[in-house]
Amino acid sequence: MATVPVVDLARRAAALEPELSAAIAEVLAAGVFLLGPQTAAFEEEFAAFCGRRHAVAVASGTEALRLALVAMGLGPGDEVIVPAMTAVPTAAAVVAAGAVPVFADVRRDTAGLDPVAAAGAVTDRTRAVIPVHLHGFPADIPDLGVPVLEDAAQAHGALDPAAPSVAAAYSFYPTKNLGGIGDGGAVVTDDDDLAALVRELRNHSRGADYDHPHVTGNSRFSEIEAAALRIGLRRLAADNARRREVAAAYRAAAPDLGWPPDHPRHVYHLCVARVPDRDAWRAARPFETGIHYARALTQQSGYRRYVRAACPEAEAWAAECVSLPCFPEITDDEIEAVCRALQ
Repeated sequence: MATVPVVDLARRAAALEPELSAAIAEVLAAGVFLLGPQTAAFEEEFAAFCGRRHAVAVASGTEALRLALVAMGLGPGDEVIVPAMTAVPTAAAVVAAGAVPVFADVRRDTAGLDPVAAAGAVTDRTRAVIPVHLHGFPADIPDLGVPVLEDAAQAHGALDPAAPSVAAAYSFYPTKNLGGIGDGGAVVTDDDDLAALVRELRNHSRGADYDHPHVTGNSRFSEIEAAALRIGLRRLAADNARRREVAAAYRAAAPDLGWPPDHPRHVYHLCVARVPDRDAWRAARPFETGIHYARALTQQSGYRRYVRAACPEAEAWAAECVSLPCFPEITDDEIEAVCRALQ
């Protein structure tokens, strides 16, 4: 048998056919390629899926975070607490918004932001906190007395719509649970004013009379991406259920592996375990594995200037995390092969 991949985007695209080709042809025939009817329809459908009033589609998940922060009024000198174990874009978006990322350590069991560590990172300049639902595991929402922006780039379908957050930022990078055929993201919120401002900021703040009241850039959304995502959204609940089945099979096959706790809303964007001797363990597996992520933010050379306190739990996660094959199109035979190799 061929090596089982961590993810296979060719299978993802094939699973969307023939609807995908028909949707792309419809966009091409319409001749509207950015911020058109497909985008508007996707925004309405994704907001309903998330249980929020608004979804504003933007150019990437990083842009969703950045534009949400800008719309929340953050700027130079303001501090935003972020978990030290996350993808770099979480911190990059804070910097791009003109604010300062403050790294806080994560929980040993879940890699989510540790509320105690987050509280210890608060200063008189703290203006927001970004809990990250890493790997699709619902993170704790800390109560720090400042607005909460959820980083849901890996957590489509995992969030609690009743969570006390101002907004959530999603990514539609192709590997995501709801992944497109390009890049993209969205800000999801119940705040009418914030949604309206993000909608304005994504397109140079261009008004009807060609006035531009805000200095901003281009974060427009592709109609082809929207059309593809509308197809994927209809399958997302079933795809998430399949991911849970895959993870459950692995956990049952190797109960002593270093799994994080299970959670009923975990959507397993990544099926991750912790392995102390990671390099040797990976080399001995007859299936593909990945690392998400090999360095904590405190270990990133470009972000050392923002380190204020040690984050040992985040760095321990970075040293031991391993991602196993987990995607909806994986076959039962492939799952069984992985399970045998885990035993």
